[in-house]
Amino acid sequence: MARFRLLGLIAVLAAAAMASPTAFAQRDNTQLGDQPGYVPSEAEEQLPPEFQRTMVYYRTTEAPGTIIISTSERFLYVVQGGGRALRYGIGVGREGFQWQGLMTITRKAEWPDWTPPPEMIARQPYLPRFMAGGPGNPMGAAALYLGTTVYRIHGTNQPQTIGSAVSSGCFRLVNADVADLYHRIPVGTKVIVRQKPQI
Repeated sequence: MARFRLLGLIAVLAAAAMASPTAFAQRDNTQLGDQPGYVPSEAEEQLPPEFQRTMVYYRTTEAPGTIIISTSERFLYVVQGGGRALRYGIGVGREGFQWQGLMTITRKAEWPDWTPPPEMIARQPYLPRFMAGGPGNPMGAAALYLGTTVYRIHGTNQPQTIGSAVSSGCFRLVNADVADLYHRIPVGTKVIVRQKPQI
């Protein structure tokens, strides 16, 4: 009987591990291409609980207001101080397009236009050369520009990609979350991009 209870406990723990945010976050949806013009429904914009915006305990020596992105966890943290951070679920760069480093927010825009860079057009020739901002724009409701790079923290018209490694190096949030972030974060904010969680 104890043996069956032990096997049952192992099965429960394995299922919990499979459902954990980190395990769920390791999806790699490289088969999901960009969908310019697609407008998601309200139901599609609802994230699974593990990727919904929430306040969490978070140990760091970084100053309040700093953004810390953990690509391996698929989370963006805004440090709040007092051992806490506001956590957002994100989509990150696919294999070969992930990076790490220190940046600052150099510009912000609401409902930005989208001009895919030439290297993206070369990989995905079906993309438009220019698309005005709006609900069907892959840049979503807002964009925060990272340094002088082509990378941004932005919204998306593909909420199903949150928690996935699918982008060309940008970090995407659902539109409600990027709008919330846009109003919290000033130009000049420090952004730390990490590949692996800190121990």
